[in-house]
Amino acid sequence: MTASRVTLKLATSLDGRIATASGESRWITGESARAEVHRLRAGHQAVIVGIETALADDPELTVRLEGYSGPQPARVVLDTRQRLPPGSRLVRTAGEVPTYLVAGGPPDPTLSGLGVGVLCPRTDGGRPSPAGVIAALRAEGLEQLFIEGGGQVAAAFLSAGLVDRLVWFRAPLVLGARGRPAVGDLPMEGLSEAPRFRRTGVTEFGPDLCETFERT
Repeated sequence: MTASRVTLKLATSLDGRIATASGESRWITGESARAEVHRLRAGHQAVIVGIETALADDPELTVRLEGYSGPQPARVVLDTRQRLPPGSRLVRTAGEVPTYLVAGGPPDPTLSGLGVGVLCPRTDGGRPSPAGVIAALRAEGLEQLFIEGGGQVAAAFLSAGLVDRLVWFRAPLVLGARGRPAVGDLPMEGLSEAPRFRRTGVTEFGPDLCETFERT
């Protein structure tokens, strides 16, 4: 069996912000960049977001490309306390597209009864560890993973050294220090501990720039 592969996607301002201080984030990047994100989703088996992203955006996390008829990736929400609302788009469409919630305790029967698969991997300080998340998804047959947000999720997988590929979209605007950062706190003391990547490509999508990196 091949190892799981994890891609982290970031879509930011030039100064690495994903939203204004108030949380406004739609849309930082343009239409062609967003279409490329849908193509990236189609190339993975699961799309992963944190619960804060799910609550703020109420996303569908599906591939929506004209003429696309391939399989939809599974949707995965990292939700330790199982706060995903039963009325959210993800739960309402769980019968159509595989939807999982990674929890820190026993499954909520309300969510599982609506077709959401509740996974309970080993925890690290009360939260499922990134390695535990990958192992739990791998047990479901999900190997190619696409992380879309938010900042704390990005930081957790980067800190664990589990991001194999980084896809970074940058829009030509600046949000400043009060904007919300793309990556949360990383527990390191010096540059030698920083996650490092090798740039493998640069592509323009309308006004936006996309850089791809591989872990060194």
